[in-house]
Amino acid sequence: MWEDRYAAAGGYLFGTEPARFLTENPWLVLPGGTALSVADGEGRNAVHLARAGMQVSAFDLSPTAITRARALAQDAGVTLETRVCAWDAWDWTRPVDLVMGIFIQFAPPDFRLRQFADMARVLEPGGRLVLHGYTPEQVALGTGGPRDPAHMYTEDMLRKAFPGWAIERLARYERDVQEGRGHSGRSALIDFVARKPQ
Repeated sequence: MWEDRYAAAGGYLFGTEPARFLTENPWLVLPGGTALSVADGEGRNAVHLARAGMQVSAFDLSPTAITRARALAQDAGVTLETRVCAWDAWDWTRPVDLVMGIFIQFAPPDFRLRQFADMARVLEPGGRLVLHGYTPEQVALGTGGPRDPAHMYTEDMLRKAFPGWAIERLARYERDVQEGRGHSGRSALIDFVARKPQ
């Protein structure tokens, strides 16, 4: 499905600029640290971390998306380690200082539990988890993301998924989003940033 969407786009489906959430919160970056951007798509968010001084790995299921991510990194003069692979094919034993999932809500609730567990496992103690996505209200807005509210995030869900973690940001809000053709218009968003216990 995703390969078809990216291949049919004829260009960057979600644009080349990072999610606004990242640019508005520069404190998220851990300069000199290692980062993993999961289901990264066309590289806009991974490239942002690399520009800020992180050593970044990224994967996505779509060969077209990863090809665009490599081109975007080259244009930006940064290095990304990129790989075309499914979620379960990534090596989750390679520890990183920051793991980031931006609009990765293709997963139904049972698979989402595995996603969260893998992201927690890959983080070094004290490492930072960064999630940005949609709340259930997004379905009615219809400006991007899945059409099933069960795929969306809520504040309570995220708190319960990472018990004992130090929450550095948890915010839900609406705003107009213009990120390529894939995300355009009024959107119901949520940010979650937390530190793994030492």
